[in-house]
Parts: sequence; C-alpha cells; structure tokens
Amino acid sequence: MRVVIGEDLVLLRDGLIRMLTAYDFEVVEAVDNGPALLRALVTHRPDVAVVDVRMPPSFTDEGLRAAIEARRQVPGLPVLVLSQYVEQLYARELMSDRAGGVGYLLKDRVSDVTQFVESVRRVAGGGTAMDPEVISQLLSKKDEPLAALTPREREVLGLMAEGRSNAAIAARLFVTEKAVGKHTNNIFSKLGLPPSEDDNRRVRAVLTYLNA
Repeated sequence: MRVVIGEDLVLLRDGLIRMLTAYDFEVVEAVDNGPALLRALVTHRPDVAVVDVRMPPSFTDEGLRAAIEARRQVPGLPVLVLSQYVEQLYARELMSDRAGGVGYLLKDRVSDVTQFVESVRRVAGGGTAMDPEVISQLLSKKDEPLAALTPREREVLGLMAEGRSNAAIAARLFVTEKAVGKHTNNIFSKLGLPPSEDDNRRVRAVLTYLNA
C-alpha cells in the first residue's frame, strides 16, 4: 500500500516512515511543506495520504489545503489528517467531499500504534477514521440538526464517525448489537436517509451533521 506523508517535524516524519514501513506500507514520498505535498499527492496518487494541517511556508493550514486541492485534482484520494489542531473550516470542506476515505486524528490522542495503523488502512479502503474530539469541535457550532437526536443516538453517531461497526459500538457502550441497530435506524430516519443501494448511509449520516 503506497503512502505519501506530509509532516514538517523531522522526528515525527521519520517516525511515521519507520512505523508505516514496519507495517508493510510503502512510503513513496515524505515532504515538509504544503506546495511539495500537493505535488507529491498529484504525482504519486498514493493509496492514502497522512497529512499534518500546519506546514510551511505559513504554518497555518497549508497541509489541509494541499490535501483538499489534491482531492480536487485526484477525485477520491484517501486522506488521513494527523494534527494537533482542528481547523474547522477546511476540515468541514474535506469531510463534505464524499468521494474516497477521510480521517482526522489528533496527535496527542493517538496512544496505540496498532489502532493508528488500522485507521490508516480504513481510510485507504474508503472508510472514515475520526477522533471523537474532532467530531465534538466540528459539531459545536452546528448543533441544530442534533436537536432531534437523543443523547444515546449522539453517542452512537460519534462512534460511527470513528468507523466502528455496530458490534464494536455495542461493546463500547455496553449494550446489545440489536440496540445499536435500532439507534442507527433512528438516526437514519431523523436525518432523512432512506435505504439506498448506492450510498453508504453511515458516512452520509456523519457528513450530514458536519455540514448541516
């Protein structure tokens, strides 16, 4: 599986290269600034990109903007953002693009290498990997669509956004899988997401919240 890394901190960049290589990823390029990241993503068209938000030259949001532009040029390019910050405006734009896998993890909350690697693989496979804190911040100013949901349904949606299956959600919340299925169906119903052969309703449910 081919990976492009965008990270300006040399120690972290080297650590990501070594870690992903150890798990059988091929790091085709690792760069330290926004313009170089965009070139690398468009040139290599990797299976997944691991991208920091704040990179040179301005150390504001170059990494995330480069990823968004790369997805415009390479539709469906899977992107996993790994950052210390939640850049709300561009994060919502990234999540609103329903083509290809997306993820957003916070560096200081990644405590398990295996889970991180699993998140990279999930995004590469077209899925989502979202830190609950990222979801919380993105939803903090967009609460109106949440009004119809119960607190438990919000919990279930947050875990769905992390890419968890119904079985995993049930284990996390100490309820039955049947109960999770009921909550999930209620969420779909309240969001106006009828059954469809073409759309992944779990992903659409999360995106509906992020862009309401």
